[in-house]
Amino acid sequence: MRCGSGGGCRCGGSLPRSNASTAPSWTSGPRLNRPAVHTIYPPVAEAYFLAVDRLSPEGTRHKPLQIGSSLISLGVTGTVLLILRRRGTDPRRAAYWAWCPAVPIEAVNNAHVDALGALLTVTGLGLLAVRPDRRSAGGLVLGSAIATKLMPAVVLPGALSGVRRVRDAGAVLLPAAAFTALAYLPYVLLSGGSVFGYLGGYVEEEGYDDPAAGPRYALLRLVLPDSWALPVVIAVMAGVSLYVMRRGDPQRPWSGALLVTGWAFALLTPGYSWYALLLVALVALDGRWEWLGVALAGPAVYVIDHREPTAAIAYGVAALLVLAGAAVRWRCGTGPRQPEDVSLQGPEPAAPPSARTAGRPA
Repeated sequence: MRCGSGGGCRCGGSLPRSNASTAPSWTSGPRLNRPAVHTIYPPVAEAYFLAVDRLSPEGTRHKPLQIGSSLISLGVTGTVLLILRRRGTDPRRAAYWAWCPAVPIEAVNNAHVDALGALLTVTGLGLLAVRPDRRSAGGLVLGSAIATKLMPAVVLPGALSGVRRVRDAGAVLLPAAAFTALAYLPYVLLSGGSVFGYLGGYVEEEGYDDPAAGPRYALLRLVLPDSWALPVVIAVMAGVSLYVMRRGDPQRPWSGALLVTGWAFALLTPGYSWYALLLVALVALDGRWEWLGVALAGPAVYVIDHREPTAAIAYGVAALLVLAGAAVRWRCGTGPRQPEDVSLQGPEPAAPPSARTAGRPA
């Protein structure tokens, strides 16, 4: 099945079968952009597509997908509000998601399944923060997010923010890996070696394996040879991930997740607008609005053109905005933490009247 109603996604394909030509008739023709290849979409996304298809009346076409995505988007807003209230944080941050134009355009109108990945991601991170004694539950939900769109795997370093013990890290990573592996098991049985479908072709087509082939790594290629781009990205992302895992706040795992995800976007310079949904959801949890510039850069490249100069300008401006925001926060003494964050224990109780009046003249 395809990813949504917009028709802009380039990673479609038929269901994972041992022989794509045996796919049923409804999987060919104009409904798919690549009917002859196995789909990239992971198992949870395919299960969602199947559920919407089975629940849809005849002749409704793309409307059920849009309705489903609308409900999922509302679910993201509600989940973010719940987490922020449980954390004692300003709930108005949820407006970063609820009022972001990318949500009605990409999540609702174009019905991209990235919205479902964002919902599962914020739910998993929220479980880690609100219920740290149930890390395995958070890891399990994060595994379902990864089994929806693969991209949420980038938040795992944030999920391990401040973790010092191997046991605590395993409580997150093992359930996530187990869920993903079990979800992919039917893919292995059905498609053999083509478990990830057209993913390899997509990576090659987009120029991620060969920086000289397209506008990927646009910022790095301004100052580095093309052949250096991929190794530098790997090194920088490893450094950012280690920093988050070592210095991150375990009570705010979305802060580290935003840092890793945001810099991954800035360095890889993707050109698709619906990828921004994950980043916008993390901004809503964390509150550092300057990262919305990175989320905006992808749509700018997608709408204007996919050439390297456009990607370099859009992501360059976004990176400068992020650095400027970080400098202002450090100068104000707030650092990466937000000044409105308060303790989960609530305000201190007022002193008794006798203590307040002690020492005052009669």
